[in-house]
Amino acid sequence: MITILGAGLGGLILSRILHIHGVDVRIFERDTSASARHQGGMLDMHVESGQAALRAAGLYDAFRAIVLEEGDASRVLDKTGRVHFSEAGNGLRPEVDRGALRAMLIASLPEGIIHWGHRATGVSASADGSYVIAFANDRLVKADVLIGADGAWSKVRSLLADVEPVYAGLSFVEARLTEASFRFPAQAKAVGKGLMAALSDRKGILAHREPGDVLCSYAAFEVPIEWSNGDWPNGGRLREDVLARFSDWHPSLVDLIARSEAPLIARPLYALPVGHRWERRPGLTLIGDAAHLMSPFSGEGANLAMLDGAELAQAIIAHRDDIEAALASYEAAMLPRSEDAAAQSAAGFDMCFNDQAPRPLVDFFQSMRSGVEA
Repeated sequence: MITILGAGLGGLILSRILHIHGVDVRIFERDTSASARHQGGMLDMHVESGQAALRAAGLYDAFRAIVLEEGDASRVLDKTGRVHFSEAGNGLRPEVDRGALRAMLIASLPEGIIHWGHRATGVSASADGSYVIAFANDRLVKADVLIGADGAWSKVRSLLADVEPVYAGLSFVEARLTEASFRFPAQAKAVGKGLMAALSDRKGILAHREPGDVLCSYAAFEVPIEWSNGDWPNGGRLREDVLARFSDWHPSLVDLIARSEAPLIARPLYALPVGHRWERRPGLTLIGDAAHLMSPFSGEGANLAMLDGAELAQAIIAHRDDIEAALASYEAAMLPRSEDAAAQSAAGFDMCFNDQAPRPLVDFFQSMRSGVEA
């Protein structure tokens, strides 16, 4: 029996592939149901990682049915609204709503594999080599093989590495507009059909189009971590504080935040140190953000989580009688791969938030376009 803590994309891919190959598996998930909370915005699925994982799970055709057509378009602006780069996209990295993708993965599993409403409060090692998961509902679960797919603040990771995510110095503030083309035409035009990044002055307004004519936007700027916890200057409110930081930006951009129909949500960015490692521990490993949390500026997080899940499943299937060989084989490939991706993510962060922005990002996109054309 393989026990997975966390029903995110990585844990679900892992569970799906193990199940279709006849390996007993169970997932414990803190959410009370599949629809308990909003799962986030759009994801671009990379050929070599997210798409490869979906193919291994036998779900590629189902995935293609839920992608947002033309959602891989991209635009880079400055704070005046001037467009520095625009590309329609080529369909190689199709965009999909994270919630819809998760729902598809959940539907691919039989009832009973996912145990909902299990929020882990701690994980401990037993003398016999097994692990005990303590849950907030007072349940204790014993696991001989435990996979930590439990995200940034993983309880499983504490048994492997003495490391915690570090605040990146930047926070996002999330906003949403619905029926955008009709009700907010200027904002819909600024965003385009896919992703828009407006960058200047070490700040940004980032947005992407979601299915159903929804715009999800983020104001991004450097603040102390205390700010994200509600310590706003002069006792002000979140909306007023954010808008004051963008007072000289073009209204078509600022209104993506100012006219949000949903309450604004502060989201501080965290990352694990690039290249962190752990020693092998029998019956235990990590996937996804639990293993390699990074900033979102390379688009690798969800893709790597899914690839982790697929490759770990394939390693277990290949070494059914030797779980240690399976886990060691998986980690030997995953750790250096995630280090490279985390370094790229850190570089992407620096590319977007500097005194020359948006020029470095424009140069990067143009070099990528030249490489494809060549």
